[in-house]
Amino acid sequence: MSSGCPVSRFSKIFLAPLCPPVKRVFRSIFRIEAYGLENIPKDPCIVASNHRSHLDPPVLNSVFPEPLRFLAKEELFKVPILGKLLPHMGALPVKRGSGDLEVLELALELMHFGCKVCIFPEGTRANPGEFLRPKLGVGLLAIKSQRPVLPVYIEGTDRVFPRGAKFPKPGHPIRVFIGKSKVYYDEDNLKGYRRVAEDIMESIKELARAKDSEHSRIP
Repeated sequence: MSSGCPVSRFSKIFLAPLCPPVKRVFRSIFRIEAYGLENIPKDPCIVASNHRSHLDPPVLNSVFPEPLRFLAKEELFKVPILGKLLPHMGALPVKRGSGDLEVLELALELMHFGCKVCIFPEGTRANPGEFLRPKLGVGLLAIKSQRPVLPVYIEGTDRVFPRGAKFPKPGHPIRVFIGKSKVYYDEDNLKGYRRVAEDIMESIKELARAKDSEHSRIP
C-alpha cells in the first residue's frame, strides 16, 4: 500500500500550504471544538458522520489532521468555481438516488492508497435534532473495505448554516464528537449492508446521547 493519499498537483502546490492557517482561522470564526481526537486512526478509515448542514464537510476537515475525501452529491460539481475546486479538495461525485458503485469502488481504491474517506450515511441533510435512516452505501463500503469505521457526531452546524439559508451566520458554537472506530465483519450482501449501516448510524446516535462526557479537545 502507498504511504500517502494521492492529491492533484494543483492541490499540492496551492491548497496544501494554505490548509494549516485556514483551519485555525475557520475554527476560530465558527467557534469549533472537537472531542475524541485521540480516537482517529493513523491508517485509512471510513469517517461516518451525521449530516444537517452544508457546513459539515469543511467543519470536519478543519478538525481532522489530514484532508478527508468526501462522497458529495453530483449537483455540487456543477456550481461555478466550487465545482472546479471540489475535485482538488478530494470530493467524489455521487448521483442522488443511485448506489453509484463506481464511486464506492473509487473510495475503496483511495483507502488502499492511504486516504480517509468520509461518508454521510443518511445521504442528505436531516432536520435539526433529527436523524435519517442510513443508506446501504456505508454498510457496503465498510464490509468491502474491512477498514475501521469512525463514527462522528456534529452539533450546531444546523444553527449556524441551516437549510434554506444562503450564508452561514457564525455565533453559535459547533462541536464535533469523535467516537471509537470499529471494523465490521458481516455477510457480503444486501442484508449485511443494511445491518452494518444501521449499526454505524446507532454509533453516531450514541455519541449524540453521550456528547457531554470527557474527551480530549483541540486548543
